Amino acid sequence: MISYNYTTTTTTTTGSAAFLGVGMGVFLLYLVLLVVGIIAFWRVFTKAGRPGWAALIPFYNLYTLCKVAGRPGWWLILFLIPLVNIVMAIIISIDVAKAFGKSAAFGVIGLWLFSLIGYLMLGFGQSKYLGVPQHA
Repeated sequence: MISYNYTTTTTTTTGSAAFLGVGMGVFLLYLVLLVVGIIAFWRVFTKAGRPGWAALIPFYNLYTLCKVAGRPGWWLILFLIPLVNIVMAIIISIDVAKAFGKSAAFGVIGLWLFSLIGYLMLGFGQSKYLGVPQHA
């Protein structure tokens, strides 16, 4: 006679549940940062005399940011080129900082490197939109 030895194994789902909990936490943090970023851009755009709702629309918000910085709208295309987009982001950040009466250092450090904090400072701080900076 042939006998089979059946063994049962139990698996716990605590590992996957913990991973799901961490993933959900990261997702919620992302959503909070996204909403805060939209609010910051909305305030900056309205201070600059642009429509605040432009912060909600991808690519159009970047186009609007170019206009706030005093750069032509076609510069949006340059943001699609790898490595060039980094240079363009720095230039736009410096120009936006100057448009609000801030220094180029604030543009690089505050608006480019720590953009969420920098745009919150522009949007909710005392700075006023002075107009398009003069480009050399």
